[in-house]
Amino acid sequence: MNVKPLYDRVLVQRVQSDEKSAGGIIIPETAKEKPLEGIVRSVGPGKLTDSGENAPMQVQEGDKILFGKYSGTEITIQGEEHLILREDEILAVIED
Repeated sequence: MNVKPLYDRVLVQRVQSDEKSAGGIIIPETAKEKPLEGIVRSVGPGKLTDSGENAPMQVQEGDKILFGKYSGTEITIQGEEHLILREDEILAVIED
């Protein structure tokens, strides 16, 4: 199934969190917080401006991003959790 976001929305796949803490303690699945980082998998054409044109998106496919804890809508695509976010819910692009 392919999902193409509309307007200024972005499809994001969360980055997997670590299984162990820095001290070597194994963290059970129930105690983990969902990661606030993700990889952009698909972007919409951009928000419509007053002139009827699409504003360019600030992120593109493959970007690693940081987003808020309660941002977006969770969806499942082929058994994997994804988020659909508005572009303005993205806090930063992470550059390695």
